[in-house]
Amino acid sequence: MNDTVEQVPLECPACSPDLETVHEVLSPGGQATVRCTECSHVHKTTLPEEQTRQIDVVVSQDDESFSATADVPTDETLATGEEFLLETDEAIMTVRITSLEVGDGRTDEAAAEDVDTIWTRAVGNVSVSVTAHPKGGEHDETHSFDLQVPGDYEFVVGETEELADEEFTIEGILVRDDAVGYDHEKLDFDGDTVVAKDIKRLYARDESTSAWSAW
Repeated sequence: MNDTVEQVPLECPACSPDLETVHEVLSPGGQATVRCTECSHVHKTTLPEEQTRQIDVVVSQDDESFSATADVPTDETLATGEEFLLETDEAIMTVRITSLEVGDGRTDEAAAEDVDTIWTRAVGNVSVSVTAHPKGGEHDETHSFDLQVPGDYEFVVGETEELADEEFTIEGILVRDDAVGYDHEKLDFDGDTVVAKDIKRLYARDESTSAWSAW
């Protein structure tokens, strides 16, 4: 979703008084200052009001979900993977679109005017699941734990982390289905980097002990 209007169709008094041309908004406001991209003429005008519609939003956060609403420009196209700020009664949070409900089904992309419900996941602060094995190499003695970190926190394959009383070295990162910009679903080469909000699971070597007691 776009936060501001950068270009708008308007009539230009210099070169196109009867037909709309694309104008750049130099200064918004009651009487906005705009520049025609056809002839570069700068003039003041009243910008057309943006038409919006209220759409239901379902937010998944950890193991819970809740409902809210968002005012979305009717000419907007929504797509899975896009992020936007959602204002709720409790807080303003960053969410990522995971699915769009249109009619009787779901899709990855649709015009806002056709969307009934936007399904999202909170990505401002996230929970990252970690599966770790003892540094002795016994993969059948793994244990799991969750980390609470900012969504933009970076995890790097090959680096050792000390978080939440855990010390571990990252060996592989499983990427979420709604993440974009990654070449593979699982990254396991030293230096591979993934931000927390894009991670489905971390695979690591526990550095605090070589084995765990059965008790």
